[in-house]
Amino acid sequence: MDIYPDNDKVKWTAENLSGCRAVVMGLGLHGGGVGVAQYLAAQGATVTVTDLRDEETLRPSLAELEGLPLRYVLGRHEERDFQNADLVLRNPAVPLDSPYLALAQEAGTRIEMESSLFVNACPSAFIAGITGTKGKTTTTVLLSQMLDAAGYHVVTAGNLRVSMLSQLADITAKTRVVLELSSWQLEAFVPHGYSPPLAVVTNVLPDHLNRYAGMDDYAAAKEINVRNQRQTDVAVLNKDNAYTRAMGARAPGKVVWFSGQDAIPGEGEAQGSGAHQRENMAAASVAARQWGVDESAIATALRDFTGVPHRQELVREWRGIRFINDTTATMPTATVACIEAIPGPKVLLLGGADKKLDFTGLTAALQAHSDMIRGIVLLEGSATNRLAAALPLPVAGRHADIAQALEQAVALARNGDAIILSPGCASFGMFQHEFERGDAFRAWVAALPE
Repeated sequence: MDIYPDNDKVKWTAENLSGCRAVVMGLGLHGGGVGVAQYLAAQGATVTVTDLRDEETLRPSLAELEGLPLRYVLGRHEERDFQNADLVLRNPAVPLDSPYLALAQEAGTRIEMESSLFVNACPSAFIAGITGTKGKTTTTVLLSQMLDAAGYHVVTAGNLRVSMLSQLADITAKTRVVLELSSWQLEAFVPHGYSPPLAVVTNVLPDHLNRYAGMDDYAAAKEINVRNQRQTDVAVLNKDNAYTRAMGARAPGKVVWFSGQDAIPGEGEAQGSGAHQRENMAAASVAARQWGVDESAIATALRDFTGVPHRQELVREWRGIRFINDTTATMPTATVACIEAIPGPKVLLLGGADKKLDFTGLTAALQAHSDMIRGIVLLEGSATNRLAAALPLPVAGRHADIAQALEQAVALARNGDAIILSPGCASFGMFQHEFERGDAFRAWVAALPE
């Protein structure tokens, strides 16, 4: 289908991929690259998969592609692949200023991403795009469950480690498609002048400043979700966030606001706590109403919602100690939200890779809750020295091994305490990604003796 079939200025017809020389740039470990490679192979394209990581690192993804007629270039990129391709599919982690992308552009090669291929091939016009710095996964899952409770056929995919292209076979013209979209995935829509017809922006907070030129640049990437909507489209925006308020003033379609202060159907039966969770529930509720979901279905979904893995996830209670996995708190503001949401005394696991973020807010929160902080254990990483210098409380220890960090945390904790992995930093260095960090936390906790 054309992304905007009624608008000649942004009309885009997908080319026949059969026989196309396609390069998948960045296989990755989150499923998107696998889904792209599988889709292209199924369309009859001649596919090269190339990634700077080696075969051993990529083994889980390679196992999913076993048996497909793919050519692999791993541990490096080869210039000729980009110069001779008809189509390059870049992984969201690949920066726009990659010299290999420049080679492809010079050769006149079409450059796409999974997200742009998906919306072009999707048979349903009912597409919701959910973005934001924090809360987008929870909002995505909640909206999907509200739609399901209302009786719609729903497909959920995107940045929550579910390939969009892998879901195409399950989508009909009536399916409600809910996509979690990172700022990097949104970049694919720019050449096509596209924004989802139902767009949600949960908030814009400091993050990824190692990739963007500053907050305005980062906010502009999030605004792609709204920027090219039509007059009949709907943007659901956070009225309590300065960046999303500014987006609303520029939005070309209808703007509907949500707030953490909204009355939410069934919220009294909902699980979870904290101001951030109320914002997520409000965002999903307002978005659901745009597609005709009534209050009863919203309340049912909130009552049945059990949370999202790796986000303030209660992994286990062991000998009176709660173990909370909040590994997706890769920015200081997310750690602040966790500190404020989890009651009682806490032992915190902080630290990791640097995203050039300011720790001032985290410092203030730790100071304000100092009477509830039993101890701080640091995980090593490129941000940890800077974090350690900013902390207002003593550090019990620093570790390059999460098992050692957890052993120390257990030694510090008492009955009734929570041990919380909410690092405020990215995971790279010690881990491939934050989910591997969370899985390591889960595995160690699960192995504790009864």
